[in-house]
Amino acid sequence: MAKNKNFRRILGYIKPYWFSVVMNIVFNVLAILFSLFSFSMVVPFLNLLFNPDKITMVKPEFALDTDSMLETLNYYVGTIINDYGQGKALIFICILLVIAFFLRNITSYFAMYFMVGVRAGTLKDIRNDLYKKIMILPLSFYSKNKKGDIMARITTDVQEIEISIVSYLDVFIKSPLTIIAYFAYMLGVSWRLTLFVVVLLPIGGLIIGHIGKSLRKDSLEGQNRFAGMLATIEETIGGLRIIKAFNAINYSSRKFEEQNDNYTRVIKFVNRKRDLSSPISEFLSSIIIAIVLWFGSTLILSGNSAITAANFIAYIVVFSQIISPAKSFSQGFYSLQKGMASADRIFEVLDAEEVIVEKENALRLPEFKESIVYDNVSFHYSEHDVLKNVNITIPKGKMIALVGESGGGKSTLVDLLPRFYDVSAGRLEIDGHDVRDYRISDVRGLMGIVSQESILFNDTVFNNIAFGLEHATREAVIEAAKIANAHEFIMEMENGYDTYIGDRGMNLSGGQRQRISIARAVLKNPPILILDEATSSLDTESERLVQEALAKVMTNRTSIVIAHRLSTIQNADEILVMVKGNVVERGKHEELIAMGGVYKRLTDLQSFNN
Repeated sequence: MAKNKNFRRILGYIKPYWFSVVMNIVFNVLAILFSLFSFSMVVPFLNLLFNPDKITMVKPEFALDTDSMLETLNYYVGTIINDYGQGKALIFICILLVIAFFLRNITSYFAMYFMVGVRAGTLKDIRNDLYKKIMILPLSFYSKNKKGDIMARITTDVQEIEISIVSYLDVFIKSPLTIIAYFAYMLGVSWRLTLFVVVLLPIGGLIIGHIGKSLRKDSLEGQNRFAGMLATIEETIGGLRIIKAFNAINYSSRKFEEQNDNYTRVIKFVNRKRDLSSPISEFLSSIIIAIVLWFGSTLILSGNSAITAANFIAYIVVFSQIISPAKSFSQGFYSLQKGMASADRIFEVLDAEEVIVEKENALRLPEFKESIVYDNVSFHYSEHDVLKNVNITIPKGKMIALVGESGGGKSTLVDLLPRFYDVSAGRLEIDGHDVRDYRISDVRGLMGIVSQESILFNDTVFNNIAFGLEHATREAVIEAAKIANAHEFIMEMENGYDTYIGDRGMNLSGGQRQRISIARAVLKNPPILILDEATSSLDTESERLVQEALAKVMTNRTSIVIAHRLSTIQNADEILVMVKGNVVERGKHEELIAMGGVYKRLTDLQSFNN
């Protein structure tokens, strides 16, 4: 059922392009009719050459059936023979054939012309939905799934849908129409022969269907193995410095080669099985044609059939033309099975639970007025308690510092505020309302975040500082850079604010990257500033510059600072010491020193190390 559901969902992406689909059907029908007309010309042509006595000289009554149309063609050919002779009749038939083939090709082109828009639009919409989804999924989703696998789903899996499903949309429409129209023609010529064919064809269909059943499962395994390879490549590029430093090039190469060998083995098996569709369908078709030739010939030779030799030859010509659409349809069936494996992987992402959802009538939060309150907040992840009954009140304009050992829950505590996660128990309030009651965009719009790892993009300095602000002026960006102590080094760069900084800002030093991040937060001008160990990875000089920038930024703002270096938060309005998800100590710097507890021990350790 899930498989059929996913196929219906793929068709749902085609629905907005219904007009193009309708036009494709219209032009395909016209192309089929012109094809049938050209094949029908075989009958008067053969009668003219071998049975001139079969030419009809009396105009038949019009009727929508094969016999009537063939008799009408015979009548017009007979009229031309009677008026102009056999030579002119042959020229007439040949001209009609050329016109019919020309019209068939023109209508076939327009059918494909309209289908191109359907294919391109369908894939565009799938990619857009995937991209939107990966942006709104919770951070916990990415802790369970490798980035390389997600990248494979939005790139190669979507590409596989184009190759295996969407590219065959025209086949799935045209082939059945062609087969139905040709069968209708064949029924009109001889219902006995056609009934005989209808009995034979399902046998071939069952054989093809049996082989195709396992193709989807094998294709899914191939896509998963490819995603694993892509994840390894992504990890290798990101960790190349460590790989080289630890002489792990051979180890990494062997790991990748093993993955590549496994993927190649699976994909060869899948493609070989898919390629079976063509020779099998052709061989089965040849057997069926031979049987039909034998059966039809016995009917004619027995003298008990109304079908003439000319009509039988036209019948065989039309029946032989069913092979091509039937073959295309069988290939499309194989490709559909292969493509649905990719569709299953794509819909796994689209169906992933969002977790962080916004209420229907969520409250607006245009400004921060009073306080942030953590009321008995607990949070657990994968049955592991990260925070336990935390109670904190952060008045507007105050600076709160979080310190403690790694893994104590500090980052998780601040991640709850912009709703990267939601509390498992208790309440997190802003200005007296649960944060879950507000619009997510309004909550996040109040906050500026500077993390330990500077998240920059492969773009210009200007666009990195103005990130998320569509109408930022150059003057405002420069002013923000000056506050962040970044303007001077930016102006020393080759193109100033228009300089590209490379992937993740790799062309900048750590301190420069961090000051660009601070400038971005300054430009946003948020009332709440979150600093997550913003200086812990910097050298002394860079730390001094960044600290000066942060001091200017935090003025008159509500600040939550996660600090590794305790010397940077001695002037905080309140310092919270966290151990294993619990707040074990709280107070000002001097008060905590006087307690002689965890904070005093951490301070002594850092003083000793320094």
